[in-house]
Amino acid sequence: MSDKAERALRSHVTSVKEDVMTGVSFMIPFVTIGGIFLALGYAAASMGRIELFSVVLWPGGATVENIFEASGSFSWFLAQMGNLGLTIMVPILGAYIAYAIADRPGLAPGFLLSYVIQQGAVVEQAGQVMGISGGSAGAGYLGALVAGLAAGYVARWFKNLDVPEMLEPMMPVLLVPVGTTMILFPIVLFILGVPVAIANAGLSGFLEGMQGSQAVLVGALLGVMMAFDMGGPVNKVAYVFAVGLLGTQSGPITEPMAAVMIAGMIPPIGMGLANLIAPHKYAAEMYENAKSGILMGFSFITEGAIPYAAADPIRVIPSIMIGSATGAAAAMVLDVTMPAPHGGIFVVPLSNSPFLFLACVLLGSFVTAVVVTVVKPDYEDRVAEAGETAAQTSD
Repeated sequence: MSDKAERALRSHVTSVKEDVMTGVSFMIPFVTIGGIFLALGYAAASMGRIELFSVVLWPGGATVENIFEASGSFSWFLAQMGNLGLTIMVPILGAYIAYAIADRPGLAPGFLLSYVIQQGAVVEQAGQVMGISGGSAGAGYLGALVAGLAAGYVARWFKNLDVPEMLEPMMPVLLVPVGTTMILFPIVLFILGVPVAIANAGLSGFLEGMQGSQAVLVGALLGVMMAFDMGGPVNKVAYVFAVGLLGTQSGPITEPMAAVMIAGMIPPIGMGLANLIAPHKYAAEMYENAKSGILMGFSFITEGAIPYAAADPIRVIPSIMIGSATGAAAAMVLDVTMPAPHGGIFVVPLSNSPFLFLACVLLGSFVTAVVVTVVKPDYEDRVAEAGETAAQTSD
């Protein structure tokens, strides 16, 4: 009896992994487009205004620091497209996880439920309704993953209901999507979104109390947070904390910003290196993502590692957390600074020690690549194991 239950559990876990991989495969193009366009925007902004013999070769109009405020500039347009791609990729993940489970009726609920909990203002108001003062961060890709799974299972349950024949044509386009969204909306918003906002506020206060002599611990903690959800709410807390220190009344504190930027660059670079070094441990479609992920990493687009984390969170997330913590802690020990809040490789010259900055990035990326390569089994072995589990369950 216990063996049968164990086989059923393993079959279910395998099915969940396949559903998540479907979401990841649809998400990858959005990650790639968003990351590359944002990197191009920052690259263009870093060039500034270029003239030769009084002839304007490049108009400029934006800097790395104000790229999103320089409306109408070439860099601004590129950054808008990049930001849109990286924003929409999260609900796309949730949408296609739900699609993998429930087919077309799950697509819209998965998208909208994943999207609504990325809206910080909505989550904050939900907290006020509950009498709780929460932050304004969204739920990130982890929230979208849970919302997509929930939407898929509820939509599939609706699909399998016996309904009168006259209602059957309305099920996939009206009754199932609307019913699924109505049931899950309060659950996803209040149970998933609000706790994330509360956690963000608590983490921010915790970080505020750890400045000073505990710089190494702060660096390691910031590194862990930057890697944990790769652009999600925990990542944003660490980032906002570092950015806030750039504007202190006593003068900018720039070491945490360097640690945060280094930690944010490491996950996609480390995972890209690991994929290139050991391609047999990853699905074939991940190989191209590795190349774009390295570019995104050097551009400080941490989301480039999300496809790897979504496909294998148990092994990948701890690995990138270790690598980012290593790189960020090393930067704090070496007093590496970064006065710019964004830009990655394009703002490295602004650091007090560009070579140490890059060395910390490479150190953390190497640690990530080594750890994840050691802990991940060959992809073919995982596929074979999944096939054996499915066969045993069918028997």
